[in-house]
Amino acid sequence: MTRLTAKALIAVVFWPCLFFFWFLGPFVLFLLTTTSSEVCPLLETRAQFLAAANGTLPMLVVQTLIYAVPIGCLMLWNRLSPEPERARHVATCIKLFAVSAVVGAVWDYGTSLICDGYGQPFFSTAWRLTSYLPIVSLLINIPLYVLVFSLGRAYSTRDDVTEDGVVHPSQDNS
Repeated sequence: MTRLTAKALIAVVFWPCLFFFWFLGPFVLFLLTTTSSEVCPLLETRAQFLAAANGTLPMLVVQTLIYAVPIGCLMLWNRLSPEPERARHVATCIKLFAVSAVVGAVWDYGTSLICDGYGQPFFSTAWRLTSYLPIVSLLINIPLYVLVFSLGRAYSTRDDVTEDGVVHPSQDNS
């Protein structure tokens, strides 16, 4: 398999994952990773709230793994076409993603624990502060999305095509 073919295959995975998982997925996955609003009024004890919140943990792990697919694609592209400048940007993406995943998991878990206000008397005020984490998440995710999108665009563009659209077959793509 040539390097160009490998880059194209990674692009086939990267772009749909970026669009569906990163831009549309948060709406669906947030609903799946929190305790449902129908269950919240039925919970009466601290143990029930903890059990409901802990029940969301497997979905949080799956959500994080799904979100990591575009980052994994960037890492594969970086191995196929190593460039020091892009490698630094990929490392920045990985760091931003890790912080974003932690903030998102704490937010989802805190939302399940507090359960739209029903669980507040059982837990410390620190868990109520998780309602501010979407602002933090947004501040982290905007630069992450821009960086990942620009890196994906740069990596999925053919290296052997010049700006005027001429293909130079003399470059080695193996």
